[in-house]
Amino acid sequence: MTPKLPPGRTFRVAFFGSPAFALPVLDAVREHFGVVLVVAQPDKPVGRGLKLTPPPVAARAAELGLPLAQPKKLRHNVEFATQLRDCGADVAVTCAYGKILPASVLHIPRYGFLNTHTSLLPKLRGAAPIQWALIGGEAVTGTTIMQTDEGMDTGPVLLQEELPIPADWTAHELADALSAQAARLIVQALCSLDTLTPTPQDESGATHAPMLVKEDGFVRWQDAAQQVVNRFRGVAAWPQTTAFLGGARVKLGGLQLAEGQGQPGELLRIGEGRVVVACGRGAVSIAQVQPETKKAQPAQQWASAAGLGQGTRFDLWSPTF
Repeated sequence: MTPKLPPGRTFRVAFFGSPAFALPVLDAVREHFGVVLVVAQPDKPVGRGLKLTPPPVAARAAELGLPLAQPKKLRHNVEFATQLRDCGADVAVTCAYGKILPASVLHIPRYGFLNTHTSLLPKLRGAAPIQWALIGGEAVTGTTIMQTDEGMDTGPVLLQEELPIPADWTAHELADALSAQAARLIVQALCSLDTLTPTPQDESGATHAPMLVKEDGFVRWQDAAQQVVNRFRGVAAWPQTTAFLGGARVKLGGLQLAEGQGQPGELLRIGEGRVVVACGRGAVSIAQVQPETKKAQPAQQWASAAGLGQGTRFDLWSPTF
């Protein structure tokens, strides 16, 4: 890829993205280049009223008066392919768009597609690299700017930059930091596109970060305390941390490492607003508990109201696969 534009002309960019995470990236691209088309997921029902709501990127495009497309599908979609071709984009940028791009679309912009991926590829390919980096206890992650091909995050790397992960960060803080990093790096990549050398990924180092499911938020009390806390950090945005007591679900918040030993899931002590529960190795303290159909409350208040005491045990849960 060695783009050479006429003097004085900037890249015309088609931007593909959907969630709020992609907004800083869209804003950065728009600040430095001409955005000729924004492509986002279709509107979806949201909330108890199931009100049809546009994804954040689509809403921002509408606010800014940018051309917007929200195709339900990309494969064999002649109308959308024509729209992308007619917008005159030199290059396309994707950031958390949420759909796999078929070859028929990838080949339309003259200089192809650049993707902002929130891991140090080939590690953590897939839909949830932020979450699995935290669940896995990674101390460092980062952003990769890559050329998109037909595989799942398999294209050659153009730029990479590391980002250390503070021990107290959850998926919320890490997503914010990576979004800002991606916004800066995509501008750098586009400004330097004629000098960057695409580097193939080392397939032997590939790992995967699949989309989360609700069960990924279930506490594995048999795990070491650090693993329990890491999982809490990774699922903080969704599906959040869920435990079971006597078959009833409760959501847990504010998990931290604590001193103590006991049987996995055993309540060791109550005090200072928190409860401490034993894990397979070590213990964790819990700041908040939210029973089903009720509001979140301090963990000590919840335990006292429920008549729980030392020795009470949460139900053990483990994956069935």
